[in-house]
Amino acid sequence: MLRSLLLATVTTVIGIAPAHAANPFAQRSTLPYQAPPFDQIHDADYQPAIEQGIAESLAEVRTIADNPAAPTFDNTIVAMERQGQMLARAQSAFGQVTQANTNPALQAAQAALAPKLAAYNDTIYLDPKLFARVKTLSDRKASLKLDAEQTMLLDEYYKSFVRAGAQLSPADQATLRDLNKQISTAGITFRQRLLAATKAGALVLDDPAKLAGMAPGEVQSAARDATDRKMPGKYLLPLQNTTGQPALQSLTDRATRKALFDQSWTRTEKGDANDTRAAILQLIALRTRKANLLGYKTWADYSLAEQMAKTADTARGFLDALDAPTAAAQAAQVGELQQTIDAEHGGFKLQPWDWDLYAEKVRKAKFDLDLNQTKPYLEIWNVLENGVFYAANQLYGLSFKRRTDIPTYHPDIRVYEVFEEGGKPLGLAYFDYWKRDNKSGGAWMNSFVRQAKIFGTKPVISNTANFTKPADGQPGLVTFEDVRTMFHEFGHGLHGLFANQTYPTLSGTAVARDFVEFPSQFNEHWALEPRVLAHYAHHYQTGAAMPQALVDKIKRAETFNQGYSFGETLAAAQLDMAWHSVTSSAVPTDVDAFEAKALGATGLDVAHVPPRYRTSYFAHIWGSGYAAGYYAYLWTDMIQQNVYDWFVQHGGMTRANGQRFRDLILSRGHTQDYNVMFRTMTGHDPQVAPLLHKHGLDTAPHAGGPKNEGL
Repeated sequence: MLRSLLLATVTTVIGIAPAHAANPFAQRSTLPYQAPPFDQIHDADYQPAIEQGIAESLAEVRTIADNPAAPTFDNTIVAMERQGQMLARAQSAFGQVTQANTNPALQAAQAALAPKLAAYNDTIYLDPKLFARVKTLSDRKASLKLDAEQTMLLDEYYKSFVRAGAQLSPADQATLRDLNKQISTAGITFRQRLLAATKAGALVLDDPAKLAGMAPGEVQSAARDATDRKMPGKYLLPLQNTTGQPALQSLTDRATRKALFDQSWTRTEKGDANDTRAAILQLIALRTRKANLLGYKTWADYSLAEQMAKTADTARGFLDALDAPTAAAQAAQVGELQQTIDAEHGGFKLQPWDWDLYAEKVRKAKFDLDLNQTKPYLEIWNVLENGVFYAANQLYGLSFKRRTDIPTYHPDIRVYEVFEEGGKPLGLAYFDYWKRDNKSGGAWMNSFVRQAKIFGTKPVISNTANFTKPADGQPGLVTFEDVRTMFHEFGHGLHGLFANQTYPTLSGTAVARDFVEFPSQFNEHWALEPRVLAHYAHHYQTGAAMPQALVDKIKRAETFNQGYSFGETLAAAQLDMAWHSVTSSAVPTDVDAFEAKALGATGLDVAHVPPRYRTSYFAHIWGSGYAAGYYAYLWTDMIQQNVYDWFVQHGGMTRANGQRFRDLILSRGHTQDYNVMFRTMTGHDPQVAPLLHKHGLDTAPHAGGPKNEGL
C-alpha cells in the first residue's frame, strides 16, 4: 500500500533471508484490534519479518504490474492498497520500538534495513510498467466514475510516482536510487549518533548543593538516574531533546545552570564518534541533489509542493512576517529579566542559561504564580483519565477502559480501550510517558494499526513522551507544560482514532506536515477549559481541587514569556527553512558558520533566545520527516487558533461543536484538499491575527508587522 511505502525509511532488495514460519508478524495478530503481540515478539524477529515483508510485497506488486488485463481502479490502485500487509505490520511495531525502547540489536537491524527499504521503495516507484498503469488511469480519471475518496487516492498515487522519479530517464533513475540509499543511511547515522550523544551529554554532579532549587523528589530522581548508570553517590541530569532543559527553571547555582546548558548546546559537537555534523552536511548535499534531479531548485521547493502552504515562498513569507513582533517581545522581556537580576545585585548580564530561572521570578512577581505550586494538583494518570479523556468525552462522547491484558513493549506503558458514545468499540490507545536513556527525545503519536475499511481494521494508536519518572514510591507529578503535551499528543490520537477511510493511504493522520499538527495543537486548548480543569486538577494527597485563585493566575499568565517560547520555535523553523532553501551552488561546508549566519538574518534575539533545536541535534529535520517542514508547528498553530475562535463564537466546548469538528476535520484523513476542509470549518481562509493575539504578540511595539490579512 502507498502509505506503507511512504512510511518506509529504508533501501537494495538483495540478500533477503526468509522469515521463520513462527515469526509473529507472519500472520495477523489475534489480539483485540490486531494489536501487536509484544509478548511473542523478540528483537531478532523484526529484521527477518521486514525482509520477508519486502519480498512478499515486491512479488505482489510484480503481479499487479504484469497483469495482462487493462488497468482498472480495482486491479491496480486497490490492489496496491491491499498488498504488503506483513511489511506494514512489522514496520509499524519496529518504528515505534526503535524510537521508544531501542538497544544495540535493534539499532543494528535499523542500520541494515535502511538501504534495503530505500531500494524497495525505488523498485516500486521506478517500475515503468506499474507507472504506466497508474498513468493510464490518471489520464482516464474523468471517465472512471470514481467517488471523491477514490479520486484523491488515484491523484496521490500518480503524484507519488512522479515525485519519486518515475518520469526520469533510466540514467537519472539510477542516480536517484543511489541518492536515496545514501540519504537513508545518513539519516540512520544521524539518529543513532544523536541518541548516543544525548545520553552521554547528561550532567553528572557530585555535590547535592549544586542542585539547590530543585524539589526533593527531583533530587531523588537525579540520584536514582545516576545509580541506574552505575554512579552511586552522584546526581545525574539527563538531557531532553530541546536546547532548554527543565531544571534550568529551578537551579539557583549559576555555574550548574551554565554547565547544563553547555552540555545541551554542545551534545553533538564534541568532535567524537557522536558528532552529527558530518552526517548533516552529507544529508543537505544529498537532498539538494535529489531535489535538483526531480526538477526543483531546493529541497524546500520540493517538499512544500504537497503541503497546505503549497510553496516554499509562502512558508518563508509566513515566518518572516512573525519575526518583527516576536523580536519586539523578546527585547521587552530581556529588559524585564535584566532588571530582576540587577535588583538582586546579581552582577551579571542575562544569558540563555539564566532565562528560565529569572522568567519564573518575573512570572511570580507579575502574576504571583509559582508553577511548582501547580504540580501537586497534576498527577499524571489522573490528568490522563480525568482530564484528557474527560475532554474527549465532553466533545466527542468517548469513554475509556483500561486494559491490562494487552501486551506491551515496556512495563511502563498503559493501554486503554476507546468506545463511542453508544458503547461501540473504536480502538486502542497506548501511553508510554516516562523518559528512558534508550528512548528518542520529544513526544509523538504512532499508529500500530491504521484504520481502513478495505481491511476492516480499527485504529491502534500510541502516545509517547519523555516526562521525568518519579523516584520509587513517589507520585508521578508533572508540570503544566507536560499536561499540554499530553493533550497535544492525544489530539493526534483522536485524528487517528476518528479515521473513517476506505483506503489506508488516506486514513487518519496520513496528511501533510502543515496540517497534521492542527488537531493536536487544537486539543491543547481543553487543558485550561474550566470544567475540564476542575475535573482533573486535584491534589494528589487530599483530593482538593486546585484553588480558583491559582487557576486564575495560570490563565492571566498565559501570554507571559512568549518572546522566549514562541521565539525559540520561530528561530528553529527559520533555521530549518534556511538549511533547506540552499541551492546546489551554495551547499554549506561548515555547520556552525551556516547556522550563525542563518539565525542572524532573522532579526530575532538568538543571543538570549537560542533556537529550540540547534542544527546538530535537530532530529525533526535530519532524523524524521520535517525537513523544510518545522514551520508546520507555527502554521498549524495559526489554523487551529482560527478554528478555536470559531468554537468560542459558537458556544465553546459542546458536543455539537465537537461533532462538527470530528465530521469536517478529524474523520476526513486526506480525502479533501486541506484548504477546502479549513474553509468549510471556519468560513474563511487562514488569518495570522488570531495567532499573534493568542501569544500576546499583537500588543508588542514593532514596525511593519503582519496585519489582519489572510494568507
